[in-house]
Amino acid sequence: MAPGTHEAPGTRHQAPHAVILFDGLCNVCSGSVRFILPRDRKAVFRFASLQSSAAARLLTDCGRTPGTLDSLVLIEDGGCYERSDAVLRIAGRLPFPWTLAGALRIIPRPIRDALYTFLAARRYRWFGRKDVCELPPAEWRERFLE
Repeated sequence: MAPGTHEAPGTRHQAPHAVILFDGLCNVCSGSVRFILPRDRKAVFRFASLQSSAAARLLTDCGRTPGTLDSLVLIEDGGCYERSDAVLRIAGRLPFPWTLAGALRIIPRPIRDALYTFLAARRYRWFGRKDVCELPPAEWRERFLE
């Protein structure tokens, strides 16, 4: 398995959906979720904020310590993917033209992740931060884990 991924014990092929864990206080992260929802026409993705108890359980299953991550995390097919790997895998499951982002995998992971980390470290300063996690719109609520 590639670095940056971790197979959750006993979870391979148990969940029919991929789960995106995001920083619910981050305006960029919440905006990304609002971007993904209408484009995920097959309803592949479920969502949980990193601040939620659902995320804590999923991260523990992935061998991660809840409360220590500030990266986007994708959990799919028994693997946990972070940073640029998560972003590119998510884009790969969205319809054209977003699938073209997969071509960015030719860029070595350390370079992709350095750019991801640079942007993530400045996201609150550049785009702001919420005081509380916002509730999802009613039409999408069933796609969010409690």
